Amino acid sequence: MTRQGCELGMVGLGVMGRNLLLNIADHGYPVAGYDKDPDRVRALLEEAGPRPAGGATSVAEFAAMLRPPRAVMMLVPAGPAVDAVIRDLLPLLSPGDILIDGGNSFFRDTDLRAQTLAAHGIAFLGVGVSGGEHGARRGPSVMPGGPRQAYERVRPLFEAIAARVDGDPCVTYLGPGSAGHYVKMVHNGIEYGVMQLIAETYDLMRRGLGLSDDELHAAYDAWNRSEAASYLLEITADIFLRVDERTGRRLVDVILDAAKQKGTGMWTSQSAMELAQPVPTISAAVEMRSLSALDSERAAASRILRGPAPRIEAAREAFLPRLRSALYAAMLMTYAQGMALLGSASRAYGYGLDLEAIARIWRGGCIIRAALLERVRAAYRARPALPNLLVDPDLAEEIMARAADLRAVVCRAAEAAIPVPAFSATLAYLDGYRSAWLPANLIQAQRDYFGAHTYERVDTRGVFHTEWSREQ
Repeated sequence: MTRQGCELGMVGLGVMGRNLLLNIADHGYPVAGYDKDPDRVRALLEEAGPRPAGGATSVAEFAAMLRPPRAVMMLVPAGPAVDAVIRDLLPLLSPGDILIDGGNSFFRDTDLRAQTLAAHGIAFLGVGVSGGEHGARRGPSVMPGGPRQAYERVRPLFEAIAARVDGDPCVTYLGPGSAGHYVKMVHNGIEYGVMQLIAETYDLMRRGLGLSDDELHAAYDAWNRSEAASYLLEITADIFLRVDERTGRRLVDVILDAAKQKGTGMWTSQSAMELAQPVPTISAAVEMRSLSALDSERAAASRILRGPAPRIEAAREAFLPRLRSALYAAMLMTYAQGMALLGSASRAYGYGLDLEAIARIWRGGCIIRAALLERVRAAYRARPALPNLLVDPDLAEEIMARAADLRAVVCRAAEAAIPVPAFSATLAYLDGYRSAWLPANLIQAQRDYFGAHTYERVDTRGVFHTEWSREQ
């Protein structure tokens, strides 16, 4: 291939970066890859074969391969690695060039980097990419944000490589600044929530009902052919069939029960707290990953803290349909929490997000793709200003028809001492959101009593303070 005139350069040739670059080359766009590790550059060139892809092990050689104005994409770990790449590239970039961060960077870091690079005349795009290594190679969901003009420069490439549903590419311009990375962060937060909900159904069926791995596979496979169909249920069904080559047991049974996290779920919860937008299912999922990591403490506590046997006293034939129904309702409400947070962030940060378009591009390629997204998309298409999916008439009817199943699952789990914090938080969210009155008036009275924080009244406008105790 030519050593000059590449449409896009990729910094970071790990699995994601290499696969995304090859995906672009598959569509006929000349590309260049750079990595400090020569083995990764060599792997790119070997896999590329006759495709229009080149490689470089020096930044100067890499920059020379790109046509001006240059478009450079980074796929490196979030944090200091991104800033290190920017420092290396900046002396070789020119005004009008475009730098793209395709990793899971914190949205506030994206805003700061954009301001710094704008002073040099360089446009910065924060682009969320979802779909894992397979999605990167065959078609991800792409969530770009930043200057609109800069996006137009790379739009044909992104539209070519994105997953497609009904002919529509799963990519769209989302908004200015860090809009793309914010949407990807919330996408990951929803992912945390749904994964935790599925894990809780696994616990209820495994410990509570005593289902075997084959029976668990059958249950999830059947659920994935229902209204709850989703990528996460699809892979969950597959997981229970995989045999460990070392032991001959099912692989899932030899994996340590301590889940790791990279920060996007935690950032979602933190941002939601800053915006006063509740996302309790997502927050419960984050907390349970932290609790799972305390495996040695949990093992010690299990010998001290006694409780009921984790057994559900209910017929499988009756309980499993209720569990599937509760999962579907809880999944819908997890998406509702995430979309409500996106709406709040859009207003607070001036993103101008189109929630219907976000639901559309999440239908394919990404980890949280699910059949229910068609319902979500329809709700926002009918009512773009909808404050929460729970008040969409069709979805509200769907959720309330399953509320009794959700309540029964939480009750059965509590009786069996099986922790279901995500299901419990989702039920509390539903009951709290539909309550015209909440006991927060007592909290306000307490705050005013000990700290003179004042309160408002139901019968008169204004701010009030009471001297609750003359002795204090």
